[in-house]
Amino acid sequence: MSDRPGTVDKPLRADARRNRDKVLQVAYEVFAAEGLAVPIDEIARRAGVGAGTVYRHFPTKEALYRAIVVDRVEHLVATARELAAAHTAGEAFYAFFDLMTTEGATDKGLADALAGEGIDLGDVMPEHERSFKDALGELLRSAQAAGTVRPDVTVADVKTLMVGCQAMQRYGGDAAPERVLGVVREGLRP
Repeated sequence: MSDRPGTVDKPLRADARRNRDKVLQVAYEVFAAEGLAVPIDEIARRAGVGAGTVYRHFPTKEALYRAIVVDRVEHLVATARELAAAHTAGEAFYAFFDLMTTEGATDKGLADALAGEGIDLGDVMPEHERSFKDALGELLRSAQAAGTVRPDVTVADVKTLMVGCQAMQRYGGDAAPERVLGVVREGLRP
């Protein structure tokens, strides 16, 4: 898939592929640590390439972020499926909830995307937002069928709780994160 709408992928030269991969890695790390507000020129500087190199591969910040998020969402969807296959329904649901809460607390870019800050996944990448919600929904419905999650909880409820727990862990406060997560888990149980 091309990062530019209406263009066809051409094989990249080896050096261009390395530069693109380096930009993606640095951008992922920068967005995770600092959020989406970091300018592309700063990402280029940290990657050791010129801004033109970044813009050749990703004409907008949105295109760069999209490439990172596509990879992250695909990874999270695969993880949800792996958890569902390897654990009981309740264990899989709560393990995924904990993973998302922990990763979102350390990955500001992911937390921003889930919260709809900077770039709204539903608007920019509806197919990936849908894929994430479908995977979360499968875990939720299985856990509800197993009697380990309240039947009135929706995917939107769980996503909101994840974003709230991520923010709580990221920004601290007086409450101990594990205690608050325990309270949230108990609130999800029937």
